[in-house]
Amino acid sequence: MTLKKLKKEIKKYPAFYAKVWMAALKIPYGETRSYKWLAEKIGRPNSARAVALALKKNPFAPFVPCHRVIRSDGSLGGYSGPGGIKAKIRLLKKEKIKSQKR
Repeated sequence: MTLKKLKKEIKKYPAFYAKVWMAALKIPYGETRSYKWLAEKIGRPNSARAVALALKKNPFAPFVPCHRVIRSDGSLGGYSGPGGIKAKIRLLKKEKIKSQKR
């Protein structure tokens, strides 16, 4: 998928979800961020759970890298992309990421 196609497709979803997914695209390869960090990034600092829900509904995984979003305590959280949590672990290992707080 290209970014241009993503921007077109993303318009079919709620604006909050689109904000979360676009912010997740900015997480650098090889790094993680927390759900809380992502909530703050989109200007909704008390919405970490809503961010997690938006990522759960992400139909663009792994292009939109929701696998790079972890819990504030450093644990992995969930992954609704193809393959579930095992896929998240595999993607993180591929990027040489160890669970870390941010």
